[in-house]
Amino acid sequence: MVAVAAPGARRRRRNLLESRRFLASVLIAPAVLFIAVLVGGPLLLAVYLSLTDAVGGTLGGPWVGLDNFRAAWDDPNFRRALRNTLLFTIASQAIVLVCAGLIAHALTRPIRGKWILRFLIILPWAAPVPLSTIGWLWIYDSLFSIVNWVARRANLVDDFNPPQWLGDQTLALAAVTSVHAWRIIPFAVVIFLAGLASIPAEVDDAAKVDGATGLRKFWYVTLPLQLPIATVAVLFGIVFTATDMTVVYILTQGGPFNSTQMLTSWAYFVGIRGGSLGEGAAISLFLLPLLVVVAVLMLRFARKVEVT
Repeated sequence: MVAVAAPGARRRRRNLLESRRFLASVLIAPAVLFIAVLVGGPLLLAVYLSLTDAVGGTLGGPWVGLDNFRAAWDDPNFRRALRNTLLFTIASQAIVLVCAGLIAHALTRPIRGKWILRFLIILPWAAPVPLSTIGWLWIYDSLFSIVNWVARRANLVDDFNPPQWLGDQTLALAAVTSVHAWRIIPFAVVIFLAGLASIPAEVDDAAKVDGATGLRKFWYVTLPLQLPIATVAVLFGIVFTATDMTVVYILTQGGPFNSTQMLTSWAYFVGIRGGSLGEGAAISLFLLPLLVVVAVLMLRFARKVEVT
């Protein structure tokens, strides 16, 4: 009986190890653990700090409940940062979606030197963020701006009163938005190229037979097949944009007069620079429910438009 039971037990263990459900759980467990430690730990700490009167140099303080959230909401600088974050995210993602779609479709055509063009397009995403942003800091410089130099040569601006790209409140927000969109476009282009490459050649052949060419082919064939991929690109772009403060910090540091503050940069200045860790944590947590809602809606939309 023992000799018969041993092979049966080994067979059950082997079947368990080879089962898809068990292997999937084992393979995904390290990633889940890594995310739980790297994201879950700081998130729980931020929630705790937002409910206390913690200051710089400590990781705790008197319990204040929701006072930090109420104080943040009553601050006009916070409301401006929230409005800037929404405007910044929507405008930059609109630019990214249009430009990435056009560039990806252009790169699918048989042109000479296409690999050089792909390299130049991917370069902004591969380059270190501070390095590339400092380059834009020079481009938008108040005295030596290459943009103003070209505009003066084209007689588009006054020689003695050129635009102050980072000194004017409206122009500064537009400049920050354009630089961030320029950084995200390569990532979206890669996603769009992957989506275009996944479209079977038979679909293009069938579209040609049916007489769908040019704009009609794009609207009725390519766009429906690209919607799930575009949704993923927009979702990642929204997350990257809403949680990024590098471009704002290097170009304007929230100025002039806090006109380009985002929730991330304002949380940094209040919590780290100002030493109010509790209020800074509360400001940063205002993004959490917004991003969760956006992620759920975008994923539901992607599932609804998925082509089977």
